[in-house]
Amino acid sequence: MRPLISKFRRWIAAFVAIGALGQPALARADAVWKPNADDAVLFELRLGQYRLGDGVRGYQTPAGVCVDMADMVMALDLPVRVDKKLRRATGWIFNESRTLTLDREANTVQIVNKTTKLPVGAIYDAPEGWCVATPQLSNWLGVALNPDLSNAILVIKSDTKLPVELSAERKARAAKIRPASTFDLKALPQSRVAYRGIKTPSVDANVSIGGLRERGHGAKTDIQFELYASGEAGPIAYDARLASNRKGVPESLRLRGYRYDPDGKLLGPLNATQVAIGDVLGLSSGLSAQSSIGRGAMLSNRPLDRPENFDRTDFRGELPSGWDAELYRNGQLLNVALNRADGRYEFLDVPLLYGQNRFEIVLYGPQGQIRREQKILSVGPDSIPPRQTWYWAGINQDGRDLIGLPSGPQFGTDRWRGSFGLERGLSTRTSVSASYHNLFVKEVGRRNFVEAALRQAVGPVLAQLSGATDLKGGSVLSVHMLGELGRTYISAETTNVMGGFRSDRVQRGVQGLHRLSLDHGLKVGRSVVPVHAEARYTARDNGHDTLEVGGRVSTSFSRYSITAEVDMRQDKRPVGPDPPMEMDTGILLNARVGRFRLRGDARFDVSPHSRFRSFGLITEWAGKGDGKNASQWRADLSYDRMMDRARAGLGYARQFERLSLSGNAEVATDGSVAASIGLTFSIGPNPTKKGGLRMTSARLATHGQVLARVFRDNNADGIRQPDEPLEPEVQLAAGRVPVDQLTDPNGETVIDSLEAFRPVLIGVDASSLPDPLVSPSGPGVVVTPRPGVIATVELGLTGAGEVDGTLVKAGGTSLEGVDLELVDARGIVMSRTRSDFDGYFLFERVPYGQYRLRIAKASADAARLHAGLAGDVQVSGKAPSLHLGVTAADPSDLRTASVP
Repeated sequence: MRPLISKFRRWIAAFVAIGALGQPALARADAVWKPNADDAVLFELRLGQYRLGDGVRGYQTPAGVCVDMADMVMALDLPVRVDKKLRRATGWIFNESRTLTLDREANTVQIVNKTTKLPVGAIYDAPEGWCVATPQLSNWLGVALNPDLSNAILVIKSDTKLPVELSAERKARAAKIRPASTFDLKALPQSRVAYRGIKTPSVDANVSIGGLRERGHGAKTDIQFELYASGEAGPIAYDARLASNRKGVPESLRLRGYRYDPDGKLLGPLNATQVAIGDVLGLSSGLSAQSSIGRGAMLSNRPLDRPENFDRTDFRGELPSGWDAELYRNGQLLNVALNRADGRYEFLDVPLLYGQNRFEIVLYGPQGQIRREQKILSVGPDSIPPRQTWYWAGINQDGRDLIGLPSGPQFGTDRWRGSFGLERGLSTRTSVSASYHNLFVKEVGRRNFVEAALRQAVGPVLAQLSGATDLKGGSVLSVHMLGELGRTYISAETTNVMGGFRSDRVQRGVQGLHRLSLDHGLKVGRSVVPVHAEARYTARDNGHDTLEVGGRVSTSFSRYSITAEVDMRQDKRPVGPDPPMEMDTGILLNARVGRFRLRGDARFDVSPHSRFRSFGLITEWAGKGDGKNASQWRADLSYDRMMDRARAGLGYARQFERLSLSGNAEVATDGSVAASIGLTFSIGPNPTKKGGLRMTSARLATHGQVLARVFRDNNADGIRQPDEPLEPEVQLAAGRVPVDQLTDPNGETVIDSLEAFRPVLIGVDASSLPDPLVSPSGPGVVVTPRPGVIATVELGLTGAGEVDGTLVKAGGTSLEGVDLELVDARGIVMSRTRSDFDGYFLFERVPYGQYRLRIAKASADAARLHAGLAGDVQVSGKAPSLHLGVTAADPSDLRTASVP
């Protein structure tokens, strides 16, 4: 509500109150009182920090205050129908179980099953409608209504959050969401933890004990453990993983020392962004080398989130024993990685689409545990280094750990390999690259490869011409393009092999590889159905060619998501008849039915034999508890026709504050029975107790942690002074990670599970502050979390005011729908608003300080206005409400409109 109207209401209320005080007591207590203009009051309805509705009409009565029932129903968005003709009101209040039936004829009111008589003075018939006394209305609503006649305010107080308040909070949070392009984390205050000293490491532990009894093989017991540690020693960060086999004997030990710096300030003139030694991930290229993992070293100045190849990427990670992994791209399931003996998952050569690719890797544990890892990769002109030079170099022994254990499994070639490459952006749309690789290739031995590529962006298309040679007469030439046409994403590739070329990427005997892939968002009614189609033709020098065609359709409706897949393979023979075509299909289902979440799949063979192959269904549902004491049930049922085996299992997982406990049992039709118990916990330094340790169910070794401290910033300088008090019971926000706990009596809270090396904004959730005159002193502090390392940030709360005015053109015409910003001396946008139909604008909860008022760049460009508006804005305790009056925006040519 606008300040002028609010003041007018307060003046009216004050005069009414003064006049009432001057009347004799007998006159005020007159039983024949009726609503009249002299006693009328227009209240501003407030719930916490929110103003509800457009005002509530009311009257000062001899016994207190009454308010219009229809105004209250509309302001609180109650499903209550007021029928003046029948003199009845029916509906429910805040909850469907709390029903209301008000019968003026019978002079009764029924709340749920309790019926009472209406007391005298409960309802007055006013010209606007029914005016209900606030004590009576409070009783019906189950909340406290406190009228403040001197300020014309009606305050609602409730022990629990009301639906209208939750809706206002959701709208406030939605209003804060801005496109990534307008939210520059680099421009916000940063908190950096120095690399010095020896920091106490954090350790994640997984321990499981299980038993299996198989018909004809007797019974056996499995004991497994996995420890993952991370920490820092001086300028070096390190991580280590120790895992056992099924007998509890250590079989794998991996160690790595590394440093990451997104700003590229490592190793002086090398300007490296990443350097590592120990068990490291090898480098890959488009035609020669596949990525590998083993003991060695690597160095690069490439951005940390940039894939090595513009059209595909690899995902590798730790996979605890008994776990499975699923890979999703933009919500579509792409691949599944099952449990492996080496404790890793691999998704290799995952295709990328033009534009933004949002990947999610979901890890499923044997007892119902779920972990999620997310990564966003963009493909487009940004894939080209803008007139920069990137380099990468590395050497490793494929499949061999730094410290090999006698009982450990062996993977890979166990041979050394090395790579070095350069990429240079000639312009914002053109780049060239070259690389050298020394590899041991199966079947042909050690080879040297030289590879080069030219990349060009043309409109919504990114194309690359690349070639490679093995320096022994073999070569390969490839053309690849990614593009976007409307809602269709296109990927095409043609590769021709000459001279018997063979590498990690090109199989022996292959002469050519040609592929076309289409992804389209099919519009069906109001929904968009993702459709994927792909064709791949492989030509071989012996004439045994292969045509592979696949398709995938996904659709979602209500709480159901269904994906149908079809894959076909046709082999060609140079002589004789071709073998029959092979075709299979599958259906994947994800659904939420009530409290149950279902994941199911079914596979069928279509050709050359039509038959059912397998079926699986997993049902998960939440048990008792929530937050850090949540529990989860899991039931699964599967059948494999080829093995003629059905299996049923039941699992339970309970998360406590300090650990997670899980159990699982299953039986199969072949007579086998299995059961297991798992324990997961983390131990690390306690940020609230110097020198102490803490045990928690959160993952400390693989994720970052922040100790946030909130204080009252009395002098509004953003720095805590010794005499400034700490603030308890404050809600914080940390990017996408919810902060479950409020600040404690010391004004502190610990935020766990932050994704490592991805900057995140830690700030106060302003919508949770109950006092509208208190606001965060800034947008927050950006932290780049490091695994196992605790960062500390201090966040201030300061007084807040409001700024209003009317935005007009130079000629006096009001400007509607223009986005305005208040910018502090650091250039940080502290508040945003939009002008109304008459040009009026209002900034609420503005922290005390000095600002510049400007028009947002997009609005300035669209309206052809200068972004800068005259004058500075000073909000302080002496002047918390600042009225700018008429604010004129000067016209400008679109080419010169800019943000100062």
